[in-house]
Amino acid sequence: MRIVRDVGEKGQVVIPKDIRDMLGINNGKKVVFEVRDNEVLLKKEEDTEKFLEDLFSLPKLKKRLTTKELKKILDEEYERVY
Repeated sequence: MRIVRDVGEKGQVVIPKDIRDMLGINNGKKVVFEVRDNEVLLKKEEDTEKFLEDLFSLPKLKKRLTTKELKKILDEEYERVY
């Protein structure tokens, strides 16, 4: 898909509705700009904390690790390996 938009005087560009819908970008959401060579990649920001909590939840105990607990585990593992 290729869509061309004008840049406003403040450097603003409107993300077309079709693209916002495809990416799930709603009002109030954050987006990430990545510059690669002469291109800019636009993507929605992922909720890192929620992702990590879901990834490291303990199903058998029905307990989710807090970010602080996760950092402690990662630090201990790093010290063990290195």
